[in-house]
Amino acid sequence: MCGIVALVGSREASPILLEGLKKLEYRGYDSAGLATVNTSKGSHKSFITCKKAKGKLINLLNLVEQDGAPGHIGIGHTRWATHGKPLEQNAHPHMDSVGEVAVVQNGIIENYTLLKKKLEDRGISFSSDTDTEVIPHLISEEIKRLKKDGHETNDQLFLLAVQTVLDYLEGSYALAVIWTATPDALIVAKSKAPLLIGFGEGEFLCASDTPAFAGFTRAVLSLEDQELALLTPLGVEIYNSSGERQYRSPSFINGYESDIEKGNFRHFMLKEIFEQPATADLWISRYLPDDLPVEAPVALPFDNSFFDPIEEIQILACGTSRHAAMVGAYLLEQFAGIPTTVFFASEFRYAAPPLAPNTLTIGVTQSGETADTLSALAMEHERRSACNDIAFASRQLGVTNMVESSLARQVSNILDIGAGLEVGVAATKTFLGQLLTFYGLAIMFAARRKARSANEILDLCNQLRSLPKQLRNLIETHNELTEKLSHQFSETKDVIFLGRGINYPIALEAALKLKEISYIHAEGYPAGEMKHGPIALLDKKVAVVSIATKGIVFEKALSNAQEAKARDACLIGIGPKVPETDIFDHLLPIPQVSEWISPLLTIIPMQLLSYHIAAHRGLDVDQPRNLAKSVTVE
Repeated sequence: MCGIVALVGSREASPILLEGLKKLEYRGYDSAGLATVNTSKGSHKSFITCKKAKGKLINLLNLVEQDGAPGHIGIGHTRWATHGKPLEQNAHPHMDSVGEVAVVQNGIIENYTLLKKKLEDRGISFSSDTDTEVIPHLISEEIKRLKKDGHETNDQLFLLAVQTVLDYLEGSYALAVIWTATPDALIVAKSKAPLLIGFGEGEFLCASDTPAFAGFTRAVLSLEDQELALLTPLGVEIYNSSGERQYRSPSFINGYESDIEKGNFRHFMLKEIFEQPATADLWISRYLPDDLPVEAPVALPFDNSFFDPIEEIQILACGTSRHAAMVGAYLLEQFAGIPTTVFFASEFRYAAPPLAPNTLTIGVTQSGETADTLSALAMEHERRSACNDIAFASRQLGVTNMVESSLARQVSNILDIGAGLEVGVAATKTFLGQLLTFYGLAIMFAARRKARSANEILDLCNQLRSLPKQLRNLIETHNELTEKLSHQFSETKDVIFLGRGINYPIALEAALKLKEISYIHAEGYPAGEMKHGPIALLDKKVAVVSIATKGIVFEKALSNAQEAKARDACLIGIGPKVPETDIFDHLLPIPQVSEWISPLLTIIPMQLLSYHIAAHRGLDVDQPRNLAKSVTVE
């Protein structure tokens, strides 16, 4: 989940590195650091300046402003802790014993314990608890060994040393390395973790993700697994694991705003909640324009015949993306009539179901970099490619908010949710974008399979076209209502969210949002399951939030809510303002709409309530503790 940047060029490196880290801080904010190579004018000897700070990036910015970090080449890192507590000693970059090699890394070196033991047996001391620190020590030792054999240039020696050390590493990594003996060169490498090279004018910037290139370049090249690259002001040389030179041209990415502002909003999360009507507007204009033919009512970017051979769907996702997938599975099964199963991507790799013919595998990841989802998709492709039967061929589709991502390079069919850059760690508008994408898929499958009449499909399409206005009204109304209600959660320690049918995943998502940003223990349950155990948790100190929308489970949901109220729980309802919903102690009203589209509305008061509870408690809403926006390690 960490963010790394690396620069070689003619300008001072530290300002550009720090600017890149600002745009990657969503990937981790436990600590940050940078290292630059500078050459002493008098002695012409190069040395590394390394600055590290615990906590958020601002601490590093202040340190560099105070002490400086001169040099035209450097590496930077913003950390989400895996190995070792978030302390300064564990912050990156990590260096060898004599301070000549420095490394930043994103990923996990799975065999670092064994490597560390071997190095310690040689008398090498470690100053951190991280897995990364083995890398600079290994490179330093390899450089010493290669020097004895003799090499023409330091660049060649550096390249060979890093290449050799990469063969020792097991796990996933994206890393950048600098060495004092090559003050005009740096090396980057990757395996199962994202790393891109941006091509500027006489300078090159490497980074974990495309936002870091805003204001620098739009020409970007992604390294493939097991590749490394040597970067100098003169150019980029890419090599595969066998040391063979590779030749590729960069591609052009969509630009990002160089300065993302909160505007008049207190937090990015609130701003992004308010941006959801615009997200819906853009999705509708792109995928659901008027006057589409009945047989193809959604403008999806692949041939309609893509849908015809599919008999079954499996969806791989994690976290919020999985909750969107669960709503999608309900729609695909109940509206489109196609059997659909949602899997935890992290579990799928180790307990995949038996292969079934004519199966579409959908990977859902807002960042396009979620390691578990990418690995599960790769495994599924591999095991299906081993079959000789065309019915078992690999058919995959990716759903993401980042079309310039590892997912897009791995999967040929991509649906862009088009939500725009989301800064807040807790997903809001990207969740809505994912939901809308599944509505589009369900409508398209229903039309192709003739699972629904033309009138039913048209009706659902028209309801979706009315969504932006409904969202605007809901957000304006509930921003005030939920802010007032949030004051009653000052001492709350446990909240239970209940939902049934298509809204059960929304109960799960609401519980996740509250946990993520307020640190209140919260759980989501199918409302009918409360009496099978969880009801034992209820008393007057526990809040219960129940989703009760008009539809086939309305009366059942109300009955389950009554069971909670009878146990003295504070009862909050999400549903229409009708006589039946008078049972709630507090009602967060939504308009009476078709049950099919209700999740697109019920999520709004849930997001706002979680936001205001966390903000009222004075917590860091946009960067909650222990979390990162993009989960790039397993």
